[in-house]
Amino acid sequence: MNVSETKSEGLLREYQIVITAAEIDAEVSKKLEEIATTVKMPGFRPGKVPMSVVKSRFSDQVRGDAIKAALDEGARQAIEGNDLRLASQPQVDIKSYEDGKDLEASLACEVMPAITIPDLGKVSVDRPKIDSDPKEVEETLGRIADENRPTAPIAKARAAKSGDVAMIDFIGRIDGEDFDGGTAEGHSLELGSNSFIPGFEDGIVGAKPGTTIDVPVTFPEDYQAAHLAGKLAVFEVKLNELHEKADASIDDELATRLGFENLDGLKGAIAEQINGQHQTALRQMTKKNVLDALAEGDAFDVPPSLFKQEYESVARAMNPKAAEQDHDHDHDHGHDHDHDHGHDHPAVDEGMDDDAKAEAEAVATRRVRLGLLITEIGRENNIEVTEEDTRRAVFEEARRYPGQEQMVLEYFQKNPQATQQIAGPIFEDKVIDFILEMAKVTDVTIDTDTLYAAPEEAAPAKKAAAKKPVAKKAAAKKPAAKKAAAKKPAAKK
Repeated sequence: MNVSETKSEGLLREYQIVITAAEIDAEVSKKLEEIATTVKMPGFRPGKVPMSVVKSRFSDQVRGDAIKAALDEGARQAIEGNDLRLASQPQVDIKSYEDGKDLEASLACEVMPAITIPDLGKVSVDRPKIDSDPKEVEETLGRIADENRPTAPIAKARAAKSGDVAMIDFIGRIDGEDFDGGTAEGHSLELGSNSFIPGFEDGIVGAKPGTTIDVPVTFPEDYQAAHLAGKLAVFEVKLNELHEKADASIDDELATRLGFENLDGLKGAIAEQINGQHQTALRQMTKKNVLDALAEGDAFDVPPSLFKQEYESVARAMNPKAAEQDHDHDHDHGHDHDHDHGHDHPAVDEGMDDDAKAEAEAVATRRVRLGLLITEIGRENNIEVTEEDTRRAVFEEARRYPGQEQMVLEYFQKNPQATQQIAGPIFEDKVIDFILEMAKVTDVTIDTDTLYAAPEEAAPAKKAAAKKPVAKKAAAKKPAAKKAAAKKPAAKK
């Protein structure tokens, strides 16, 4: 076997692998002899099958296995013999091969760039903090009280209007047929709350208690139940009673209705919730500050395949046309996908101007650089994700689905790839914590408006521009009052 380098440009490497016919034949003969000693075939005793019969039966399979093993060995020699640190999966292509002749193949790969880790002890990072504000608790408590005002039957019969709470029975039908999830009895619905599909609540406004009306509505195209999306339905609605909301009250009665012992217990839960949301948002801002500081370091080339993947992700998020293409593609492919690879799909940046494309390139470049730099810092400092780390994360994920915990745990047990995906953010968090231990950290007090302001992804001309590495996070949201749980039929929005 001969392995020789044929290309070295930037981070791209290519090697020629030549495996002689004699090497392949020798490996095939060796494997056939091993098979002959153990194979069982009708009419022959074990180990006594003639070699001619063994060759006839197993030669093609053995030759294929021998070639695969030889190519794997050639790839190993190319990678290990040249001390390559791969940035992506190598590609091996057979260029020529005929029985009795040498096999020629090529190996193409991308290698990791040379990354200079900054002196972490000299990195300056602002760590935001926020002072607790009793006013936040009171404002949230006020919203909760308003959303959970008790209701009472209207004193004088009249037609329904927006703001009323309608006590209704309904049956939904599509093309005259009842559909699953479209029926309910004794349902309480606040008109104007927009908790049902568009048009349903408006259709009840003007009706009087004791009457039955038909309310035609069209399910949204993006409705979560695919079999209902875009369909016209007619709901037969019986309006049983109309209630009006009473004045909001903030007292122990409100707390007990929401499942707390008293008002102090409710306030404590609200404060805990707000604090937890603040801490999550503060952590995200701190991570952004760490990444911004790291981005000030020396630039380096990025592997083309990683850049391409990230650029497509960024451009798709920036380009409304890409979302339309994805939507059209989903609708056009509700059939067998045997021919999908033959389709020509528009580029994700089609329709974007040069400035937008340049911004997407800068964002993608920085994301890849930061992801590689985080990985390198972790590698150099022996930061690892342990089995206990992933186990704890899996259990935390399962806790997010009350009543379905066992199902979630089984999913991760059967899908190792899902567990690996969980390990990525854990590793990133560990590296961020390590950097914060080493860096010059300054605590800075901010207010909630600053904390929850929408972050902008700057795009400097000379440095890659993005606020996040490969592992992306959703922007933090400002805490909102939680409504009391209520049962709603499937026909809601």
